[in-house]
Amino acid sequence: MIFALIALVLAVNWITAHVNQKVREVARKADRIERKLDVIMDHLGLEEPPVAGLDRVLERLRAGKKIEAIKIYRELTGEGLKEAKDAVEALEHKL
Repeated sequence: MIFALIALVLAVNWITAHVNQKVREVARKADRIERKLDVIMDHLGLEEPPVAGLDRVLERLRAGKKIEAIKIYRELTGEGLKEAKDAVEALEHKL
């Protein structure tokens, strides 16, 4: 019984390490693709299109509901918490 438990723990650790390695690999590839897209957009003089529904974010900011604004921004863009917070704070400074 103890050997089976040890084997299970070792298997789970190996699988976890393998999955984490693959996640890091995909993240590195995504970062490279994003950098390349940024270079292409800069070269062509293109800007990222505005976020659709941004008026809802601005409305929440004007009402003093920054956390709700960040939540809505995340829903609209799929950004992570830090990126959404930074973007909403940049919008807040423009108000």
